[in-house]
Amino acid sequence: MAALENAMPAPEDGRPRQPEVPPRGGDDVSHSPQPRSGFSLDEGLTPGGERIPEGERAQPSPGSRWPVLYTRRLIMFEVGAVLAVSLGRSAVSAFIDLMGSLTARKALSAQHATLNASAAPGRPWLDLSFQLYGIAFGLAPVLLVAYLLSREGASLRTLGADRTRPWWDLGRGAAVAAVIGGSGLGLYLAAHAAGAALTVVPTTLPPVWWRIPVLIASAFQNAALEEVVVLGYLLRRFKQAGLTDSGSDVLSALIRGSYHLYQGFGGFIGNLVMGLIFARLYRRWGRVMPLLVAHGLIDTVAFVGYVLLAPHVSWLPH
Repeated sequence: MAALENAMPAPEDGRPRQPEVPPRGGDDVSHSPQPRSGFSLDEGLTPGGERIPEGERAQPSPGSRWPVLYTRRLIMFEVGAVLAVSLGRSAVSAFIDLMGSLTARKALSAQHATLNASAAPGRPWLDLSFQLYGIAFGLAPVLLVAYLLSREGASLRTLGADRTRPWWDLGRGAAVAAVIGGSGLGLYLAAHAAGAALTVVPTTLPPVWWRIPVLIASAFQNAALEEVVVLGYLLRRFKQAGLTDSGSDVLSALIRGSYHLYQGFGGFIGNLVMGLIFARLYRRWGRVMPLLVAHGLIDTVAFVGYVLLAPHVSWLPH
């Protein structure tokens, strides 16, 4: 080595010449190497340059820009965090409610589950303020999902949650609502008669001018929250984490059913089946919006229909 260095011609300035190091892997030697602040998902490298095991890598969507270290583990952590501040929290609360109902000294059908309760009885303006507050902040997880999608170069439009096809969405949503809503009512009545479901009271809001508008707004807030988070967002993340389509559909449907456990086993099964159907339709249509419309219409008919029918019919539990 010393002989080779001595054989190299000296530079004109008289300083000893440093041996040239050949470039590695086609690196551009005209620029100094920059420290890694992230990794390419195709490379599967950590910021320190270590290779992520093949089984831990997430799968990118075409054209997406992924955050640093977006592995399967991080995807599932993100999913857990989103659920913890939204419907996962509701699922835990629903399970505790069910345990309380099962250990009570009366049948499930003799107990009540109220969906839209008055927050300030006897004070309608204060009650209205609480209702609007609940509806507005109930949409916060949708904003969180929109932000997380933007981090990978996607958006709610990627899920088909937009207004680009209003009549198409409305037509299919109304058709789905007619089929699912009618079947769901029949399943609820059967489960209630069998003692497997609580008596669901859609509303105890006072008979004031804002009751119907608030019930409609509540119906579509529920629809937006559930379909954007549980349908569009979760199915996308489960696919990116490497789950199969069938496994993703079942897991999403189980989550949907779990936060309805407060209604009893009938509510769980009914929403589980609805989740499986919605997942299949979402994969076929590639759009959340018709299913959001369907969900909103189903809840609107349930809430407003209860107000109009409950005082006049005997077959509707109340």
